[in-house]
Amino acid sequence: MQTDLAGRILIAMPSIGDGRFERSVILICAHDEEYAMGIVLNKPVAHLTLPFMLEQLDVDIQSDLADGFVLDGGPVRNDRGFVLHSADFHCEGATIDIGDSCRLTATRDILDALASEKPPEKAVLALGYSGWGPGQLEAELVENAWLVGDLDECILYGPDHDRKWNDALRQIGVNSGRIQAGSGQA
Repeated sequence: MQTDLAGRILIAMPSIGDGRFERSVILICAHDEEYAMGIVLNKPVAHLTLPFMLEQLDVDIQSDLADGFVLDGGPVRNDRGFVLHSADFHCEGATIDIGDSCRLTATRDILDALASEKPPEKAVLALGYSGWGPGQLEAELVENAWLVGDLDECILYGPDHDRKWNDALRQIGVNSGRIQAGSGQA
């Protein structure tokens, strides 16, 4: 069993058994033997745009912002924002590297950067995260609740959320029409 999944994506199987994660694609941001933390990449919050969110947080918007989406990152701490962004932004002591093309920052600094004249090239804001306790994610992997894939920028930053689950499966060579909801036993 792979011990560090940080920087990889989880793709929910139809047998996940938890409606909150049905057809989810999750970027694992941190993973060790004590916990795992990830952000759901394909579940936008209905009617919540980035400009509206920044205005509500009294962030000084210095440039035209596209009506980007805000993601439902998961059921844990959904009152807190997490920004996945390109490597052209870094806040000492607050930004963690997730992969070659992705970082995570969860401080006001990244919100100010998003609204600045020189924002990160790519970014997505999520409210909340998905979390697992010791051994929980590993147990779910053994139970075939998730498939594991590599991070892809189109899946990470792309706007077509309805396609991300199928695209993630296709990336690892799986046809979604051939997946069964249950698993067999030998």
